[in-house]
Amino acid sequence: MANFVRNPIQTLSDTHPRYDLGESYGPELRLADLLTPEIAELELGYGTSQGDPKLRAAIAAAHDVEPEQVIVTIGGQHAIFLLAFLVAEGGQVVTTAPLFPMARNVCHAVGAEVRVVELTFDTGYQLQAADVIAQLTSDTKLVSLASPQNPSGVAIPLRVFQEIYAAMASTCPDAYLLVDDTYRTASYGDAPIAESTLQLGNKVVTVASLSKCHGAAGLRTGWAISTDADLMERLVTAKFSTVVTGSPITEALAVRVFELQDEILAVRRPWLADALATTEQWVQANAELVEWVRPDAGALCCVRLRPQIDLDRFREAAAELSVRLADGEWFTDEPRVFRLGFGYPPPVDLKAGLDVLTTALHKAVQPAD
Repeated sequence: MANFVRNPIQTLSDTHPRYDLGESYGPELRLADLLTPEIAELELGYGTSQGDPKLRAAIAAAHDVEPEQVIVTIGGQHAIFLLAFLVAEGGQVVTTAPLFPMARNVCHAVGAEVRVVELTFDTGYQLQAADVIAQLTSDTKLVSLASPQNPSGVAIPLRVFQEIYAAMASTCPDAYLLVDDTYRTASYGDAPIAESTLQLGNKVVTVASLSKCHGAAGLRTGWAISTDADLMERLVTAKFSTVVTGSPITEALAVRVFELQDEILAVRRPWLADALATTEQWVQANAELVEWVRPDAGALCCVRLRPQIDLDRFREAAAELSVRLADGEWFTDEPRVFRLGFGYPPPVDLKAGLDVLTTALHKAVQPAD
């Protein structure tokens, strides 16, 4: 029987500690940043099943595709679910671990056989094309990858995607390559933005949202992009069959986000660069207690406790001090790994939270033999 499995990551939306270093996005926009008189006059009728034409045009322009190759969804996760539902049922899905748990859970929920490529902290979460290719069979329906990855922020080079896509063309030519590139535009300072995988061919589907880079998670606006016209028609039908349309209000506000995108990202990229530098300094200052994998983009990274830290005592101390990290086990990573979200708190709160985290670490140091 199809079902969704509960994951403890849901607690991120249920509790709010004083120092939240578990979140995966940057500072939040406010409604006042986006409101205009035109939006205030918006009629509260149905939208369109594919999404607001102005919004699709804005997304298309940002990705060098046509508006009809874009479907607006209720967040990026909705897009991942629709694609899994349409193409993966009864087949095989190849994905990675660690991974944002909901992206894997939807594949299980539609009855797919999920084949996992294990990525590790010790190898810097670097994905090797050969490891994915080894999992491909004629029954593969979907290869689901994220770049930059959640929880690590590590990106997959375009050449790796090229190798995987070429292998899929010969082993499973009807399969789709799903790339969740939500963090792609969350670069640090003046660092270049990675190229889109859409250029590889019409069996690529990219998924993203306004939640992570733009600080507009509350709009619940995401999208899928594909140059496969038949798939796009099926996605639109599937969206209509699940939610009919998105909210015209949030889609109008999302248009405003794209109109202000250059201004928004011009503020956020240096913010992320400074937060990354603060985090790197903290890791260096506490190198005897923790280690990390430096991310390529996004508002998050993975840290690992050194062996002398008692894991249970650390968790207890962190809870007592009201500082939160995201457990690596939520993402099927090793227990001593945590996702640290450095992009969400203001600079003063980030530094204070890291200082409190240092206190929790020292409370959990095991006595030397």
